[in-house]
Amino acid sequence: MSAPTRKDTKIPANPSSRPEIDAFLEKVKGLGPAATAGKRGRLIFALDATMSRQPTWDSACALQADMFREAASIGGLDIQLLYFRGLSECRASGWVADADKLASLMQRIDCRGGHTQIGKVLSHARQEQARQRVQALVFVGDAMEEGIDDLAHAAGELGLLGVPVFMFQEGADPVAETAYREIARLSRGAYCRFDTGSAAQLAELLRAVAAYAAGGLKALSDLSARKAGGARLLLAQMK
Repeated sequence: MSAPTRKDTKIPANPSSRPEIDAFLEKVKGLGPAATAGKRGRLIFALDATMSRQPTWDSACALQADMFREAASIGGLDIQLLYFRGLSECRASGWVADADKLASLMQRIDCRGGHTQIGKVLSHARQEQARQRVQALVFVGDAMEEGIDDLAHAAGELGLLGVPVFMFQEGADPVAETAYREIARLSRGAYCRFDTGSAAQLAELLRAVAAYAAGGLKALSDLSARKAGGARLLLAQMK
């Protein structure tokens, strides 16, 4: 199957509707236990850093750095930063718990032209899972230019291994949406769409995933007690 062609023009996005957000949160709720008792949770945070994301890269970096800080405040969670860009560049950081260090690493990444490498992201997650338990994989991107059958197979393997993939789509490219939804479904994760107008919503959802990976629903309860409005609403819909 030939890979779909990426569209150069950004399509205005309609952020995920309330029912879609509710469904996303129900997915998080149904994942079961997070980190094993006495061990730190591990979350892989993967980014598409190809040129199409350049217009919104700064705002996306701010949101992603906020997630790192939230995860660090919860404790018990190690995060690995993974990104792809250019012709074939796909790199991963070490596992770290220092939010400032992770944010600093991310700020040094600039966008470069190239095709998506989501297959490499899924393969990397499987390799890390083989070394030590990974609680979740988060991916943020806006396109898909690979064979969907190959990605679906890799996502299904992660689902069998107990590694849910949370797919966050920037924009509204229909090819990307179809692929992202299927990856989330097969891995037993969840899908959400966002744009610059739904930045606060994305931040809440990223915090929810980080909190869950670190300490399950108890961590979400603690997060709700410290945050106004949005976090409490998220927690209420996860019970």
